[in-house]
Amino acid sequence: MSRLFLSPPHLGGSELDLVKSVFASNWIAPVGPDIVAFEQEFAAMVGVGSAAALSSGTAALHLALQLLEVGAGDLVLCSNMTFAASAFAIRYVGAEPVFVDCDSSTWNMSPELLEEAVESLAAEGKSPKAAIVVDLYGQSADWEPIQDICRKFGVPIIEDAAEALGATYQDRPLGRFGQFGVFSFNGNKIITTSGGGMLVSDDAAAIARARKLASQAKEDAPHYEHNEIGFNYRLSNVLAAIGRGQLRVLKDRVAARRRIFEWYQELLGDLPGVQFMPEAEYGRSTRWLTCMTVDPHEFGADREEIRLALEVEDIESRPVWKPMHLQPVFQGSRVFGGAVAEDLFEKGLCLPSGSAMTRSDVERVSKILRDCSV
Repeated sequence: MSRLFLSPPHLGGSELDLVKSVFASNWIAPVGPDIVAFEQEFAAMVGVGSAAALSSGTAALHLALQLLEVGAGDLVLCSNMTFAASAFAIRYVGAEPVFVDCDSSTWNMSPELLEEAVESLAAEGKSPKAAIVVDLYGQSADWEPIQDICRKFGVPIIEDAAEALGATYQDRPLGRFGQFGVFSFNGNKIITTSGGGMLVSDDAAAIARARKLASQAKEDAPHYEHNEIGFNYRLSNVLAAIGRGQLRVLKDRVAARRRIFEWYQELLGDLPGVQFMPEAEYGRSTRWLTCMTVDPHEFGADREEIRLALEVEDIESRPVWKPMHLQPVFQGSRVFGGAVAEDLFEKGLCLPSGSAMTRSDVERVSKILRDCSV
C-alpha cells in the first residue's frame, strides 16, 4: 500500500488554470495581479481590512513584531504548546520569550496563567511588549478573556492562526482577534501555496509598511534607495494564483477534516485510555489534525509504540508539539505553568488527517491502533 502521510497537499480544480493564466500573462515575478487579488480575497474571507501575502507564516510573525517595535531586551508572552516558529520570531528581533502554558480543556493558552504571568511581571516592574497567542491544531484560543487581560495591561496581541484557517470563535473567523493575525500556507496546512503566509490587520497603514519591509524596504525612487533594513519576504505571483484556487475549496477542506475526525472518533473512541483533543464550546475547530492522547497504563502501549507500529505499515504520524520550555534552544526561558503541555507531549499523537483521506484510509490507521491495545 502507498505511504499515508500526515497532512499532504490537496489541490482543488482551479489552481492549474490560474497558474496557466499567470504564465500566459508572464506575471511570474516579482509581483502581479494575483497577489493583489489573493490579498483582497483573503482579507474579505477573514473579515479584516488589509492583508499582505508573504513567503511564510514565520515571515508574518517576524514582521508583526517589527511593526510593534519589539526589540532587544523586550519580553514577549508566547503560547508554550506550539510549533517553534511562534517563538523563533521573538528571538529574531532580539527579544525574550515568556511562555504561558495551555489548559487541558482546549490545549490552547490558559487565560488564567496569562493573567498570572502579566501580573507577576508587573509586580517586578516589567511589562510585556507583545503577546503571541496560538490557535492550536485548528482550534481557536479563548479570545474574550485573553483580549480583556491584554487590554487591561496594554499588551498588543499577535494572533498566530497558522494552523487554524477556516476555524471560528463565537461564529467569527480567526485572525482578527489581535492587532495582527498570522497565517501559513505551508504544504501541510489546510490549504497551501506550497510555501507562503499572510499577515492581516485592520490597520491599513501597518500592512502597507509590512509590504515595504517585505520588499527589501525600497524607497520610492528611480534607483535603489534604502533608509532602513528590509527583508525578502514577498510571495510570488505564481504562488498567489495557487492560493486563490485553494481559497475556493477551503470550506470543503474543513468539512473533510472534520469528517475524518468523526470517523476516527467512531472507530477508536471506545478504546481504553484514548481521548481526543476536545472541541471548545466557544468555537468551531477545523480539526486540521486529528490529535489524541493515550494513557499507556489503560491502553497497553504508549504514544511512541503506536507511532512506530504505524510507521512499520508506512503510515506517518507525529507526537504533538514539544513544549517550548522543554526545547534546548529555549533552555532557561521563563515559563508559567508547563505541566499540562508536558503531559500532552508525553501522551499526544497526531494521526494522518489529510483532507483527501478516504474512509478505508482511516480504517487502515484505526486497525493498527486497535491491534496495539491490550
